[in-house]
Amino acid sequence: MNRLLILFLTFSLVVGCGDGKKPKDVADNQEVAVGSQNDEKVAFPIYDFKGLEPLLHKEDDQTYIINFWATWCKPCLEELPHFERIREEQKNNNVKVILVSLDMPHMWKPRLEPYVKNKKIQSEVVILDDPKQNEWIPKVDEAWGGGIPATLIYNKDKRQFFEKGFTYEELNEALNKFTK
Repeated sequence: MNRLLILFLTFSLVVGCGDGKKPKDVADNQEVAVGSQNDEKVAFPIYDFKGLEPLLHKEDDQTYIINFWATWCKPCLEELPHFERIREEQKNNNVKVILVSLDMPHMWKPRLEPYVKNKKIQSEVVILDDPKQNEWIPKVDEAWGGGIPATLIYNKDKRQFFEKGFTYEELNEALNKFTK
């Protein structure tokens, strides 16, 4: 129980909070959270949960791999190459990888952007900046305790959530249950 409380408190501190303003370069119909703390343009879309939620419930012919991660999370960084490999191998098989960063706003420019650029990450990267994690975590999955790395794999017929890090083999095996 103490471990869960510490994990929850740590996660609460990490997610950050915003002032609710939309970045100037975002369309009016796109729901997002705050831009970076110092109003610098950020390279990735920034969503609050309401804006991110449609990405978690698409009913088209694709299989989605939604990975929740952060640059401060060592297990997250260890598994990211596996998501990139799967993205490359499956790009012609209606599989889409979306990496949802939970980095704090002050980390977006100095850590997140350089990390994605230096590692040549080709998967779609979005930022989730919503301080109401008590509300949105159970909407992703009722059993999710809030720890990362965490991954949602779904298509219009099936949905499975994993609160763990993946090896390439484990990720490929989990994905195969959706694509075969």
